Formats: sequence, structure tokens, C-alpha cells
Amino acid sequence: MRDLTDRQKAVLEFIASSAEKNSYPPTVREISEHFEISLRAAQDRIEALQKKGYLSESKKRSRSIRVLKSDSLNSSAPYVSKVPLLGTVAAGKPLLSEENLDGYVTLTAPFVRPDKSYFALRVRGSSMINAGILEGDLAVVEQASTAADGQIVVAVLDDAITLKRYYKESSRVRLQPENPAFQAIYSQNVRIVGILSNIVRTY
Repeated sequence: MRDLTDRQKAVLEFIASSAEKNSYPPTVREISEHFEISLRAAQDRIEALQKKGYLSESKKRSRSIRVLKSDSLNSSAPYVSKVPLLGTVAAGKPLLSEENLDGYVTLTAPFVRPDKSYFALRVRGSSMINAGILEGDLAVVEQASTAADGQIVVAVLDDAITLKRYYKESSRVRLQPENPAFQAIYSQNVRIVGILSNIVRTY
């Protein structure tokens, strides 16, 4: 961390230790209160750490600061993340709102990476069985709003969530199951919310 100022190092270590202790990162306000600095000064230090590759942050979500690297942390320890597990998704509610959360699952690399955001879903039904995805599996999903043809996505249609293989056709989207007993879903109003990253299965 030779390229960091002492103040930047202190902020980085506070964010890392808070995330490890609480399983979620601090907000900008909590950082400013901890160091007794203004919100602007706290944000400036976060932005400086982002530019130097030590942090990532999403402006659209709270508590989205992620530590990408910290030389003072044990580099041999695997990356660990608490991934939100979604239960029943409430109509009209944002996907990751509190009403939809059914707890968290703790995952380590390579199932999760520090520069990505994830959520998890419990697989229901057998529509993707020929892709090796079984009922009861835990689907680890990387948050995304676009996908390439053939990728397995989590899509929202009329506030219902489905896990299918994605294909973009000329005037519509085809969501293809991996089970001949199920019909493809065709729609012009599909919202992609994630791409399947991993499947976790317990016995």
C-alpha cells in the first residue's frame, strides 16, 4: 500500500475490518462519523481508493463498498462474502428489498469474486434438469442487466422470477428450459436481473 496516504490506509482498513466484523461494509456516513470528517471528505477518500484499485462502489445501492485488495490482510485467506438469499419476490418490490430476503449464505472464492455482486436463489422445479440444475440446488447469480445468447439467466416477467437459458430473437426474447417436458417462454417484456454463476448442491 505504498501508493496510499496514511489517511487512505486508515479508511481502507476501517472498511475491511467493519465488513469482516459485521458481514457488510460501512456507509459513507459511518466512515465520516468514525474519522470525524465531513461526508465530502469521506467520499473523496473512497473515490481515491477506487481510482487506485483498492475499492469498488455502486452509486445505486447503499452499503455497496467492496474491498478489492488490502496488503495488510492475510492474502492467503480466501475471499468470503455473505450473499443475499431471495425467498418469495414481492410484486412491485425491488429484487433485493428487505421484503424479498430470506437470509444470507456465506460463500467463498471461487464461487464469488470481490469485484462482483451476487444474490442466491433456491431452485424450484425441474425445468433445467438437463443443464444439471436440480430442485433444491442453490443458484448463485451474478447481478447483471444484459446477457449473451445461450447464457442461463434469472429473468423477471410480470414480477415472477424464472431461471432459463436466454436467446434474443428478432422481435422477442425466448427463455428456453432444459427439459423437453417444458415449453419455451416467449416475451417482449423480459427484464434480466442476473446470470447464473455457480450451482451449490448439498447432500
